[in-house]
Amino acid sequence: MAFYILLLYFAFGILPSLIWLLYYLAKDLHPEPKRMILEVFLLGMLSTIPVFFLQLGLSFMLKGFYFLYMPPLLIEIIKWFVVIAFTEELFKYLVVRLTLFKSKELDEPLDIMLYMVVAALGFAALENILYLFSPVENIISFGAIARTTITVSFIRFIGATFLHTLSSALLGYFLALSSIRGIKGVKFTLLGILLATLLHGWYNFSIMVLSYPLNVVFPVITVLALVVFMIYDFNEIKKIKSICKI
Repeated sequence: MAFYILLLYFAFGILPSLIWLLYYLAKDLHPEPKRMILEVFLLGMLSTIPVFFLQLGLSFMLKGFYFLYMPPLLIEIIKWFVVIAFTEELFKYLVVRLTLFKSKELDEPLDIMLYMVVAALGFAALENILYLFSPVENIISFGAIARTTITVSFIRFIGATFLHTLSSALLGYFLALSSIRGIKGVKFTLLGILLATLLHGWYNFSIMVLSYPLNVVFPVITVLALVVFMIYDFNEIKKIKSICKI
């Protein structure tokens, strides 16, 4: 049964990313090469591994701050905004930067947003698979494991996976502006990383630290605000036909 459980984890771990991937690709008027989409997606998945170990190391260091009598709230802020959100946003950005910047595949600003989303979906796919290993340790029957896996997968489909795409789309938007403005656009890159980190961190912080109903209201508001942003600015970037200068 272990083989079928692993297969179940893999299928429902990657399914949320695949559904969102098909949705975002359908918005691209000029489809990107399938080989490049697959490469960025797989590299996004692989980037989860160094991020995991980096977060593990930073979390270990952060525990030492308790002995410095730092306020617990400040430690939680550092954890969710720096250790978690910043490292994940940085590595998703690095996947696209190291793979595609200066590449002929980036022939319009919209491509940057699209590839940032693809990298984020790859990252979320492996994160989802790993996450599914934890909540079913004490469940015996395969049916119970399947029900739990499907439930967790759906929650992450509308939650964590969606957030990854939205924060990366936000960063991709500022990278697109950076490409349009050339060298002067460095500030847009930094601003994009900062905003993506802040919103990602605020989402996680709200869920994990705040009490009900704030731990529901604030994440929902954050996601809805990002959705409105994505719809509007995705369409705005679509109208720009300039060649990328990154």
